[in-house]
Amino acid sequence: MQNDKIVVGLDIGTTKVCALVGRKNEFGKLEILGMGKATSEGVVRGIVSNIDKTVEAIRRAIRQAEEQSGINIGVVNVGIAGQHIKSLQHNGSITRQVTDHEIRLEDVNRLTNDMYRLVTPPGSEIIHVMPQEYKVDYEEGIVDPVGMSGVRLEGNFHIITAQSNAINNINKCVSRAGLEVDQLILEPLASSMSVLSEEEKEAGVALVDIGGGTTDLAIFKDNIIRHTAVLPFGGNIITSDIKQGCMVMQNQAEQLKVKFGKAIADEASENEIVSIPGLRDRTPKEISIKNLAYIIEARMEEIVELVYAEIVRSGYANSLAAGIVVTGGGAQLQNLVQLTEYITGMDTRIGYPNEHLGRSKVDAVKSPMYATSVGLVLAGYQPLDQRVDSYSRTEEPVYQQPKQAEVKAPGNSGGGLLQKLKGFLSDDIDNKQSY
Repeated sequence: MQNDKIVVGLDIGTTKVCALVGRKNEFGKLEILGMGKATSEGVVRGIVSNIDKTVEAIRRAIRQAEEQSGINIGVVNVGIAGQHIKSLQHNGSITRQVTDHEIRLEDVNRLTNDMYRLVTPPGSEIIHVMPQEYKVDYEEGIVDPVGMSGVRLEGNFHIITAQSNAINNINKCVSRAGLEVDQLILEPLASSMSVLSEEEKEAGVALVDIGGGTTDLAIFKDNIIRHTAVLPFGGNIITSDIKQGCMVMQNQAEQLKVKFGKAIADEASENEIVSIPGLRDRTPKEISIKNLAYIIEARMEEIVELVYAEIVRSGYANSLAAGIVVTGGGAQLQNLVQLTEYITGMDTRIGYPNEHLGRSKVDAVKSPMYATSVGLVLAGYQPLDQRVDSYSRTEEPVYQQPKQAEVKAPGNSGGGLLQKLKGFLSDDIDNKQSY
């Protein structure tokens, strides 16, 4: 047990704050040791709006996870989302001094590090730099240039930025809860690690993560992340529509959506009626399942159309052989797959975070709503870019090694066991730049 690396993922969402404690078993599968969940009241559309409420929710979730797993948590992988997330493509190049030697890892390092020095709009900073492909002496389409001979090395990079204030607020909440941030990871990237197969990433796939406040999109092709986007609509806006359309309370609207909601109105029976308890001294309110479905269908059509428009804008709409994978809490809505296929014309499936999971203490973690949380744990064991696996066998890492993950054994007051995480950012990048 002492040699096992234990990783904690913390998903600070709009509807819930979830903490997962996991480790890899002898078969290489992820084993969830504990889970903690708390209602999130201080986050709006993926952005922290109330520090105190968010800190309290984090503490409750961490406390539950500690009690269930028997492990004191000190370091966490945290997800970030929100409409402020922006992505862009950028080309960079370096000219090597020595021409008689092959391209080495330090050359790729230097080119990647240069991307973190790009001038970003005021108030934003770079959180991820994802290599797309390289050119060596103007020879295009090179995925891994290490070992080739050449003078000029060029690279095309997918760069993801976030608002500095949003990053600082997340770090502040985690710090006030008595924790340390190891990695700050874009949530759709984390979700993709838990629900997508290597074949899907190779063939081309769009991951759509429908959360409470946002809908996240990540597009993969040839095993490389090609496009990311965050849309400011999620399950909560459907709940608000039901609340207004049916004249019910917020919690009643949420229960109606979860228990009786359908994404296609034609699938709902006209004769089904749900009785909602009335307010004080008032008669119960009767709501038609058919009318409920019409409200949900109208909003879900809008969300799916926005997602499809973003896929078209990325330029990969005709290159996704694996179609669309829908995950997140919103993916549990009935008939959502049929609605998505009808609007986009692309094959669609629900993404369950089961592929990398072994036997766990918590069965609920297999639900799509925990895809991001599972992915945040997996991020402690594998890099976001698979090419780093091959680089890690060399003497120096291609990316900066994250801070060591600290897991304190119960009853051990000596600071706990420091456990190394495989790096995915180069040693000479400043931590602030990588976040």
